[in-house]
Amino acid sequence: MTATRVDRAVEAGRRAAATVFIALLALYLASLAPRVTFWDAGEFIAAIESFGIPHPPGTPLYVMLGRAWRVLLAGLPPAAAVNSLSAVCTAAACAIAAWMLARRTGSTAIGIAAGISAGCMSSVWLDATEAEVYSSALLLAALMLAAGLKRRDALVSYLFALAAPLHPSALVAGPAALFASVDESGESRRSRIERALVLGAALVAAGAIATGRWWLGGAALVALLALAVARLPAARAALPLVVLGASPLIVMLVRARFDPAVNQGNPATLAALADVVARRQYEVASILPRQAPPWMQLANFFQYADWQFALGVAPESTVSVTRLLISLAFVAMGVVGLRAHRRSDRGSWRMLVVLFTSASLGVIAYLNLKAGPSIGWGVLPDGMPHEARERDYFFALAFWCWGLWCGIGAVTIARRIPHARAAVVAGVALAALPALLNWRAMDRRREPDASTAALLAETLLSSAPPNAVLVVWGDNDTYPLWYAQRALGMRRDVLVVTSPLLGAPWMRAELLRRDSIDPGPLRTERAMVAATVASARGAGRSIAFAVTVPAEVRAAVGGEWKLCGAAWIPSDASCPFSDSARLARFLAAHPPSRFTENTVRVMSRSLRCAVADPGAPPAAPAVDSLAQFCNVR
Repeated sequence: MTATRVDRAVEAGRRAAATVFIALLALYLASLAPRVTFWDAGEFIAAIESFGIPHPPGTPLYVMLGRAWRVLLAGLPPAAAVNSLSAVCTAAACAIAAWMLARRTGSTAIGIAAGISAGCMSSVWLDATEAEVYSSALLLAALMLAAGLKRRDALVSYLFALAAPLHPSALVAGPAALFASVDESGESRRSRIERALVLGAALVAAGAIATGRWWLGGAALVALLALAVARLPAARAALPLVVLGASPLIVMLVRARFDPAVNQGNPATLAALADVVARRQYEVASILPRQAPPWMQLANFFQYADWQFALGVAPESTVSVTRLLISLAFVAMGVVGLRAHRRSDRGSWRMLVVLFTSASLGVIAYLNLKAGPSIGWGVLPDGMPHEARERDYFFALAFWCWGLWCGIGAVTIARRIPHARAAVVAGVALAALPALLNWRAMDRRREPDASTAALLAETLLSSAPPNAVLVVWGDNDTYPLWYAQRALGMRRDVLVVTSPLLGAPWMRAELLRRDSIDPGPLRTERAMVAATVASARGAGRSIAFAVTVPAEVRAAVGGEWKLCGAAWIPSDASCPFSDSARLARFLAAHPPSRFTENTVRVMSRSLRCAVADPGAPPAAPAVDSLAQFCNVR
């Protein structure tokens, strides 16, 4: 490539990266969640505020990044500040992709269209607008790919290792980065093999450390040491960089000994640290046997793929003919882009093919997920378990990759327009079309979805008597409460006890250590709840059950209960909840049909319990009635 062409390619890359970053950051900030959202966001914000340890694998690097970002944006509310970190990370990841493709193809239009299209995929966009680790993992993956294309072996090894303290999902890009680093290098075959051995050992070491397979990680580090002794320059640099990159894991060991407010797993010892990193708190599935038929797991992937391009047209999880036709059109556009990319630059094309394969089929094979919550009913055998939530975010890197090809395809199609400037504008506009088609489902500022999680936390806390032990049921009633208490300072006199977490030894030890409440040994969940309540009462604390907790769990404690706001309290206790009028106005202004996201719609029923008359006859069949959902016994 001549000097002039190189200069043009460099300039094309810069223009594409800057344009994509500014455009997507503006889009994400315009749709950014202003407050806490459901699932893990509340926990992450609370962990960042307390410099704590969220659920396994602990993600200490994300917590450190979030805390530094939070200090930088100290003038913003906690949720908005941490949510904006996700926006910046995702915009930067797409800008890196735009830079790579523009430089490799020499086309600014291709870079811009590809970056914007990838950033508008629904799974990528949603992660960009809330406090979620997958946005920073996407940025790390993009950096791996860029370093691989530039053949910066030492940097690639270091980035591999950073996935251990950040999040293992970034390593899905590892095979593609390794392949790019040794592909078409212009070196001898022997040199390429040696470099592949070094990078392969670094990737295996990082993956093993990130998943708690210590014996494999040790073996890979020994292999790197042997390669360094054999005087391979890449190995001499890679070995210390892998160790350095993984070193933030030790932060969890240090912080746990200070017992921060969020301290899941309490990794205060090396053994406990290993348990957190390996996620032993959960049932991590092996590759075999499959938790769902392989064809169902593949169907789940295609279901999530159908959500990427036009989820705002039909936000429901079931099939929509209109949305499906739009999705098929973008699939065809991606095929056009894939073929055009192959003709334009074989090196980056091969890298993305490896990436897409790893992020789709590879993830399906490795994670071995159950069927999603909205698929397989009436088809799979009765009683076959389903995932607790939709797992489309696990495949976000595959959808991001396909979005890049859609952008290339859009420009390729638009180039049939005779006028060059009009073709560029049309190509970028076509690539950005998902921004409009997804907007309705992506806009997290839209009410009532924007306020529901925070309002639920506020309602639950205000429903609990002073100094209460509030028993809750799962992530979506626990994490918003942690956020409200740790980030906003609300009702810290209330002790939140998540019923299913009582099965974790660290949680039982934490209750005893911090609050002198003894749930007893590992038994059935109801027995541990009953023991927790008895111990709390002995310590002079009042008791409340969130309406999300099944009635049979409350029944295991015995006694008479009455509904106070969004919590059940003893019948002889005074009800502190006094904000039902404001809550009633909010619910009257936002009927169930106004809620966009399914999780928000379901959890909003708990708010309706707070203004409902539990003695009134249900207006719907018992299985769907508000009384049933409020767990009226």
